[in-house]
Parts: sequence; structure tokens; C-alpha cells
Amino acid sequence: MTISQSSCDQDTPVPASQKTILSFAKDLPNICSLVGLLCSVLAIYYAVLEIFSAAMIGMLWAVFFDWSDGIIARRQKGRTEEQQLIGKQLDSLIDIISFGICPAVILLSYGQFSPWFLPGAFVIVSTSAIRLSYFNVFGLIDDSTYMGLALDNNVIVLAFAFLFNGFASQTVSAVFLYVLIVTLAILNVAPIRTPKFTGKWYYILTVYALGMTVIYGWILWSKNQ
Repeated sequence: MTISQSSCDQDTPVPASQKTILSFAKDLPNICSLVGLLCSVLAIYYAVLEIFSAAMIGMLWAVFFDWSDGIIARRQKGRTEEQQLIGKQLDSLIDIISFGICPAVILLSYGQFSPWFLPGAFVIVSTSAIRLSYFNVFGLIDDSTYMGLALDNNVIVLAFAFLFNGFASQTVSAVFLYVLIVTLAILNVAPIRTPKFTGKWYYILTVYALGMTVIYGWILWSKNQ
């Protein structure tokens, strides 16, 4: 009598030493990564509702938590190799949502979900996937240099540029946003060397995120008056 492979797979017990999936969610760096994912989900939610100031705030804090999880991971003692590997995979998967899908949804929503904006959305998502795949295999060129523009820079630039969207018509602003996002996507996979921002840049990012939150918060408050 033969036993099917599927039956064998179902009957094979999980090794006692193998940790459960959710056990890795208790790892502090991973918790930080998941908070960043929550910020991205909120940004997507507000983008769909066309509350773009709130979407920008969410994206900026997604960058902050993306930078923070690595710092926490390096300073935390006693992390196992499994925790490190899971953390890297989780960070990469969240990055494509935060810095690929989220900007794509913002572009589509700002363009009133016109089919003309689909190519731009596809470009930013696909280049994000290609870049992250490349980085997962090859990593940094050296300790402080990336190949291509890092994806988190897209959000930093986009949040600043979006401050000026009210100075022109919606059509002109939409075209500008389209060109900007596609340009950033090209730079993400371009054969150029860009620096990895570490050290004091973390504190600069924190001040930037706080400052932009105040500005966009004031914009939201003024629109509701």
C-alpha cells in the first residue's frame, strides 16, 4: 500500500525545538517593525479617503520605525540567529508595503484612480520588489554605501514635495507627483552609489518626522475649521 505525499506531510509532527510563528512577534525589533507596518496601513487608508496630509504623517512614521528596528536589533543582546533571520525577512516584506505599495496607492488616489496612473503605480511597486530582492542577495556595496537610492528616501522626498501640492491646480499637481514618483523609482534601481544614513541622521530623521507631523497636523486642523 502506498501513502501519498500529502498524507505524510499532514502526519509529520513539528519538531519540538521549532518555534511557533507568533513567538517571533514578541521580539522587540519585530514589534517595532510591525508598528511601522501599522503606520503604513493607516497611510494607505487615509490615501484612499483622500486625506493626504494624514497619509504623509503615516508614511513618515513608517520610515522612523523602519530605521528604529535596526537600531534596536543591533543593541539588543541575546537575539538568536533565527530571530535575526526572521527579522530581516519581516523588515523586507514590510518595506515593499511602506515604500512601494503605499506611494503607489497615494499616486492612484491623487489621480482619482484614473487608468493613466496605473503604469506609474506599477513602476514604483515593481522597482521596489526588484530593489529589495537585489538587496536581500547582495546587501550593501560596503558598510555605508547602497547600490541605487534606498526606498525610504522616496517617502522623505515625497512628504516634502507634497507640501507644495496646493500651489497649483489638481491636474498639474497630479502630473508633478506622477513624474516625481517615477523618477524616484528609476533612481531606486539605477547603478549609482548612495550613502547609507546612520548615526546622527537618525536624530535628523526624528526631528524631520516631528516637524512634518506638526506641519501636516496644522494643515489638517485648518481644513476642519
